[in-house]
Amino acid sequence: MANEPIRSITIVGGGTAGWMSAATLSNSFPQLRGRIRLVESEEIATVGVGEATIPPIIDYIRTHALDEDDLIRKTQATFKLGIEFKDWTRPGHSYIHPFGPTGLPKRGVPFYTYWHRCALAGTAAPIEHYSLQALAARQSKFMRPIDRPHSPLATIVYALHLDAKRFAAYLRTYAEARGIVRTEGKVRSVSLRPGDGFIDAITLESGERITSDLYVDCTGFRGLLIEGALKTGYEDWTHWLPCDRAVAVPCERSGPLSSHTMATARPVGWQWRIPLQHRVGNGYVYSSQLMSDDAAQDLLLSSLEGRPTREPQRLRFTTGRRRQCWSKNCVAIGLSAGFLEPLESTGIHLIQRGILVLLKLFPDRHFRQADIDRYNRQLAFDYERARDFLVTHYHFTERGEDFWRHCRDTALPDSLSERLELFRNYGRLMRDENELFSVQSWFHVLNGQNVQSAGYDPYADTLGAGAQMALDEIREVVAGCASTMPSHEAFIQRYCRAPAE
Repeated sequence: MANEPIRSITIVGGGTAGWMSAATLSNSFPQLRGRIRLVESEEIATVGVGEATIPPIIDYIRTHALDEDDLIRKTQATFKLGIEFKDWTRPGHSYIHPFGPTGLPKRGVPFYTYWHRCALAGTAAPIEHYSLQALAARQSKFMRPIDRPHSPLATIVYALHLDAKRFAAYLRTYAEARGIVRTEGKVRSVSLRPGDGFIDAITLESGERITSDLYVDCTGFRGLLIEGALKTGYEDWTHWLPCDRAVAVPCERSGPLSSHTMATARPVGWQWRIPLQHRVGNGYVYSSQLMSDDAAQDLLLSSLEGRPTREPQRLRFTTGRRRQCWSKNCVAIGLSAGFLEPLESTGIHLIQRGILVLLKLFPDRHFRQADIDRYNRQLAFDYERARDFLVTHYHFTERGEDFWRHCRDTALPDSLSERLELFRNYGRLMRDENELFSVQSWFHVLNGQNVQSAGYDPYADTLGAGAQMALDEIREVVAGCASTMPSHEAFIQRYCRAPAE
């Protein structure tokens, strides 16, 4: 059967998901320029609080040949080297989940394997001392990687904190320059084709009827197309991740510009801090079963470092994912596909991931079921593995409040139980192909949450005394590299300071 190429695409919804999708599709399919349409309404507010990213965002920027410094200036962005979890394991405790490599393998033995052996013997320094990103984050420093072979300065990995609404506006300019047609309007109804149930058209409140071969649902939690019209169903993960509310508010910044996100545990849920050039983004994620919206807002406002710059925004959500992110001729991207709280800054990444997998399985007008099924399996895997990483933070805590005891006592997903059983025996960690979080990410979090193992991986014994020698050398080199880095504030001032507003 001959190919029948896609002739037109309609993206319903703007915001970060809509304009990331528009930018990618216009860049990837120049033959469709002028035939990709984005429908959004300025009357419908976007969530706009997902302002922390993880390193794959840099791949997105480079793939689209965006000027990184220009984007940083126009989105008031800062650089991010990891996430600090404060009071999470127990009050007064803090650890950093850094990006990038930690240590180096030695004769084929992974770093975390021989560090673990020495740590159990009491001869290793804390794991953060072997990560340049962790040390730099503690010292509010930053620089991009430089060409220096065999140096940690050559392997610096980073992400961005950015103003999500400005990021969407930046991508809108990019996409419209490449033929994306924006239509202002609200969707009044969605028509399905008789017989196969595919989306036939959307009708706007203006009366305009829009038809396309492919529809991309970026309508947020509503899932106007994927759920409202196609009824794909939703898998609720609240029993593992019980927070279902958030309140967010920006404030003026005080003190030096930090180079990491902060997640601080509270008696019910947790609070985020995201530093931007012109302000600090703050939010409190909590369970409505144990705290009222007003009490949560009061707690957040009372803990700000500076004056709020706008009124608080309240959000309601159900953690989980669509049972099908792609159904018939509709693909859901972003919050339409699922939601995970921003504990590990996965929101923008899951948008990016949904778009990338769509490109790999991009359909023609036959919409082969095998492609749709493969897409749905991959996105289910991506969401579930990210979920497991978040559940680990909640489950392994020594805090005594009712909320945290509930999280600690909840049975784990089977996929997470298997991983943890391997770790508890010998400190082993295995990563499935294409899984988002690396073995080192898992190790930093499990170690930070004080998860203990019965012993170490016997493979580490092949190094003998060489393990301690390697640790001592790596620690010295990392400390020396950190001492040469400029402050985060100084780096931004020199290369990408946003103009005063």
